[in-house]
Amino acid sequence: MKDIELLRVVTQKQAKEIASKFGTPIYVYSMALLKKQAEKALEFPNAYGLTVRYAMKANSNAAILRFFDECGIHIDASSGYEAERAMRIGISPKKILLTSQQIPYNLKELVEKGVNYNACSLYQLEEYGKNFIGGGVSLRLNPGLGSGGTNRTNTGGPSSSFGIWYKDFDKLLEIAERYQLKIIRLHTHIGSGSDPKVWKKVALMSIIYAEKILEAGHDVRILNLGGGYKVGRMNYEKSTDLQECGEPIKQAFINFYKKTGLKLKLEIEPGTFLVANAGCLIAKVIDIKKTSWYNSIIINSGMTEVTRPALYGAQHPITIVPEHKTKNLETGNYIVYGHCCESGDILTPAPGNPEALQPRKLLKAEIGDLVVIGGTGAYCSSMCTKNYNSYPDAPEVLIDINNQFKLIKKAQTFKQMLENEL
Repeated sequence: MKDIELLRVVTQKQAKEIASKFGTPIYVYSMALLKKQAEKALEFPNAYGLTVRYAMKANSNAAILRFFDECGIHIDASSGYEAERAMRIGISPKKILLTSQQIPYNLKELVEKGVNYNACSLYQLEEYGKNFIGGGVSLRLNPGLGSGGTNRTNTGGPSSSFGIWYKDFDKLLEIAERYQLKIIRLHTHIGSGSDPKVWKKVALMSIIYAEKILEAGHDVRILNLGGGYKVGRMNYEKSTDLQECGEPIKQAFINFYKKTGLKLKLEIEPGTFLVANAGCLIAKVIDIKKTSWYNSIIINSGMTEVTRPALYGAQHPITIVPEHKTKNLETGNYIVYGHCCESGDILTPAPGNPEALQPRKLLKAEIGDLVVIGGTGAYCSSMCTKNYNSYPDAPEVLIDINNQFKLIKKAQTFKQMLENEL
């Protein structure tokens, strides 16, 4: 039964045990699957060295950060607070690359501690230069091309605000010269769920800019090509093959060395790739409704835990786990709604269109059944409408290598949710 085969992180038995012990809704992560993805990322083809940086915005739970640190994976932080969060649990600041839209209030302190700063605009580069005359710096360049699973996950090209526009290349060199900055890293990132062909094209373009930086007298040693590796959450979606994606880049680095005598080190920044399918959300059917058009399931979760469907029209596998054992495999077509008083709180939108509905064929549901939503390891607990309608944050559990359940984040209490109000 395809509905049952969608369970990747937990078995039906485990889902019931976790729900019984910790309640619902609850995020669940598999250490075995995290390890598997980490190993794949660390095997990315490279010619002269590789650093894998975990884009911690995908899921910033401390247990997951520690696990990747133990695997030898460094950190890509998207704010000063993320950098502090990583350091707070013992991750070396030297392993952190800070790439943010907003300059942290404590930038000087972070850099002095060892955090690597990646300037994402001419203004950021100028401010960095004022504080660190003669220092080394990393630059994020918008190469003029982008690709994403949706327009909202495209982080390159003329419609994107990320990075220094490639036509301002001469201006960034002028600023670097004014403050005697040494450009040691070039960074590009074009989007999440991107087209591998576009990714390869941008990577080759980035090498050309690395050569220009070298010709301008800078000691560029690292080329960071970001992330954006497509992960198929649904069984019909294709995932990026990192070996296939990386081999042409490896050869390009070799060609760069033959031409310039410089061995560029490669950095990549997977987020979704590492954690998306290593996590699921367990919720419960709390109501069933019917109109002249649709049969609907309402669950005790929704955009408060998984916002991606409402935001992007993103697709997540959904599995019904019957409360009672049954041999009846009758199915039905359902719209799955969240518990928020919000018409957009839908878990089954049409692909790429959050305003359209697309029923799913699921096992016939009854009130009390569990609902397992897959692919929620990335951009769910860290990117949801927390506390909307005053629903407390959901807890998080890790299934360790020995299949033991470890609570890695407690459920937020109603009192905790209100404690900062005056």
